[in-house]
Amino acid sequence: MLIAGLMFPALFALILLGLPIAFSLTIVAVGAGLAAFGSVAFNQLYGSFYSASTNFILSAIPMFILMGALLERSGIAERLFRVMNLWLSRLPGGLALATIAMGAIFAAAAGVVGAVEVMIGMMAIPAMQKARYGNTLIAGTICAGGSLGTMIPPSVIAVMYASLAQMSVGKLLAGMMLPGLLMVVLFLAYIFIHGLLYPAKPADDDPVDEPVELAEKLRLTATVLLPVVLLIVAVLGSILAGIASPTEAAAVGAAGALVLCIVNQRFSIAMLRESLSITVRISAMILLIVAAGTMFMGAFAANGGARLIREVIDGAGLGPTGMIVFFLAVVFILGFVLDWTANVLICVPLFTPFIRAAGIDPVWFATLVLIVIQTGYLTPPMASSIFYLKSIAPPNMTYGQMCRGVLPFILLQVLTLLLVVAFPALATWLPDRIVGF
Repeated sequence: MLIAGLMFPALFALILLGLPIAFSLTIVAVGAGLAAFGSVAFNQLYGSFYSASTNFILSAIPMFILMGALLERSGIAERLFRVMNLWLSRLPGGLALATIAMGAIFAAAAGVVGAVEVMIGMMAIPAMQKARYGNTLIAGTICAGGSLGTMIPPSVIAVMYASLAQMSVGKLLAGMMLPGLLMVVLFLAYIFIHGLLYPAKPADDDPVDEPVELAEKLRLTATVLLPVVLLIVAVLGSILAGIASPTEAAAVGAAGALVLCIVNQRFSIAMLRESLSITVRISAMILLIVAAGTMFMGAFAANGGARLIREVIDGAGLGPTGMIVFFLAVVFILGFVLDWTANVLICVPLFTPFIRAAGIDPVWFATLVLIVIQTGYLTPPMASSIFYLKSIAPPNMTYGQMCRGVLPFILLQVLTLLLVVAFPALATWLPDRIVGF
């Protein structure tokens, strides 16, 4: 068990030294594997690598990423943001409301946090600054909207979680729906109230946009918003109804996104090449970490890792509630050091046996973990969402403004977590009703 206990400090040391996460996981796994298996270690590690590489469910990840890349690179996302602005810009905090709504829709279309945030940020920052919104609200809104890629299904994180926990992807996606919608409603309510209390004050010489007639709004909604929503509903509905596997549904989503590009006359070979390039880069990064993480967890288990965790839990006298709090705290703390891929890969195989042995609903617990991971995206000082925003933010938007901007949304995410804890049916009711009918 000594080697198992040293694996995590060694992993963090390598990551802090600047090694990529996949290489850090592999190096530690090989060292621990040699200690556990001796000369046959590479045969054992190869078996773990092969099992991860041939996991059919994980093949949905590239398709979901391609779906989002096609919608973003074809310009459909920009037109969608315009439609949101047409309907919501007259409300208090209207542009911020449109940004959150855009984040929710594209979280469902792309499922990758960084991609969603950068995309909506590049469109929303100029528009919101032009309307004299404060940088603090702009930063918080974009970071919060981008982070919805974790909780709005279909989510790449959820697909990976379900694969590692050996649970139904459809049930987990259904379990996330009500908490995800609750979080979006809380975000929208906060922005609306903020807009009432602190309305944006455009300068007198700012140009006023010409009002758009209702008929034009309805036409744009029918041609831009409705097809994207129908595509998302088709992908999610086929999974939840048991008609298609996640991989098949993701392929339908990618094909549907390509059709939308062609129908909207945005298709080109250059656009397709760029979308495929983005898909390959992101998918290769995720799946390499998955394979390396599987090797790491195999070596951890072989060196008595499960027994080590059991002794820690028993020694601390933790009951089921204390165990849940401990596991969620570990996920949150690891979020300061690791990205979501490595966090899920390390924590899910470790925690799942204990959760099932304690009789805790796996869908409910998985929903709590995903909310905590999303909260970690926004929590300074090592907030991934803030770093994504910093890469595209103008010079007049400071790191301090970004940190202050995300604080209200962190509190709303914590509130969502507490509501799901207090009312488990938020995560468990829908899967029992609709998955596979």
